[in-house]
Amino acid sequence: LGAVTVSIGWSGYVVSFLRDVGLHIPAQLSAARGTLVTLADGTQVTAIFNLPAVIIIAIVTLLLVIGIRESANVNNVIVFVKVAVVLLFIVGAAHAVNPANWHPFIPPSTGVRGHFGWSGVMQGAGIVFFAYIGFDAVSTAAQEAKNPKRDMPISIIGSLLICTVLYIAVSAVATGIVPYLQLDVPDPIAVAADHAGVGWMASLIKLGAIAGLSSVILVMLLGQSRIFWTMADDGLLPKFVSRVHPKFQTPWITTIVTGVVVACFAAIFTVREAGSLVSIGTLLAFVIVSIGVLVLRIREPNLPRTFKTPVVWFVAPMGALSAIALMISLPWLTWERLIYWFAFGIVIYFGYSLYNSKLGPRKIAGETGWSRALKIAGVIWIVFGSLGSILWLARYRTEYIPGALGIVIGLAGFVLAWSLGALLNLVAQVSDHTHARHLMMESPGNLEK
Repeated sequence: LGAVTVSIGWSGYVVSFLRDVGLHIPAQLSAARGTLVTLADGTQVTAIFNLPAVIIIAIVTLLLVIGIRESANVNNVIVFVKVAVVLLFIVGAAHAVNPANWHPFIPPSTGVRGHFGWSGVMQGAGIVFFAYIGFDAVSTAAQEAKNPKRDMPISIIGSLLICTVLYIAVSAVATGIVPYLQLDVPDPIAVAADHAGVGWMASLIKLGAIAGLSSVILVMLLGQSRIFWTMADDGLLPKFVSRVHPKFQTPWITTIVTGVVVACFAAIFTVREAGSLVSIGTLLAFVIVSIGVLVLRIREPNLPRTFKTPVVWFVAPMGALSAIALMISLPWLTWERLIYWFAFGIVIYFGYSLYNSKLGPRKIAGETGWSRALKIAGVIWIVFGSLGSILWLARYRTEYIPGALGIVIGLAGFVLAWSLGALLNLVAQVSDHTHARHLMMESPGNLEK
């Protein structure tokens, strides 16, 4: 979904740049499905899908199928443009800043959660958190560092500080040039550059942004396709998914599947929807990692480590709590989508991955195909029943059956989900035990086989 978010932004900058040179992409084909787009004459049209976002995903996917060597070379050329474009915007457009646009610095809350005020600040921080994706990848180079205990904190914290300063500077200049209400678009820097009246520099900034975002899309699609390939190789996904192209020697199936899925979402999502989903997923991963580091430190204190988090008893809990705070600030619709994705992943894991993984549990003595199906059905029932109860209690109850009766229905859903799931699992275990005894009575050697 990170590539979805970036491709939507890329689309906005491409449309703006092409408009500068006299080329116009129909508004119906340059925004998320159902979005109202205002034309130059003031009329509004409803967008069908985001064509430029789909095109860039298709191009990058093709590039990755052709080969990693070519992709890496293109990425190395593009990546040097990024910082230059950011600095060019900060320096070149700073003269157009109007300090009046910064007042009030924190707009007063409208009374709706997340609409300005401090709740809006927290929600905004949660939505744009996806901009910090990738810094954790620095830790993967710990074994190559000469002094990882010193180099890792400097690398991670140093890069975070530099990028944070640049983000703040860009945001300050953009909101100083254009009232913030006009920047709720996929290409805010392009809008600010146009208002700054910097002429050719605006087109150069847009072109640089297009190049920089292209490299980000490439890296994200590259990483995700390789993750799926590794999962398939480990048995977490069907084996055929890990096939390598005979000519290009690339994981072409996972690359194409990833590209198709990303293109479908990029065609219909807004940048806010995609960014919120990426952020809440990333924050959840950070919560799990923070807790996992602390658990490993307690359970495996003597485990060899090239780098140890300093003051882990403070850093890990604070990392988890701060991520949870940002997650709580996000809109409820984002939470609902996270729950759906989480349930989908649980079903795939318990329905296929757990029993086919190279590291999965050994086959239980006496287990049959239908008893395994009962166990899977029990897990699915518990997952979807529990999540359905959460959705009912947190959102839909107040719309349909408010009051004590609605709460009772939600709690009853929890009890029913867990009871039926446990019953299915119990029946499966009894079946396994009975079948195992039957095999043992026929021939003790069958049980071992």
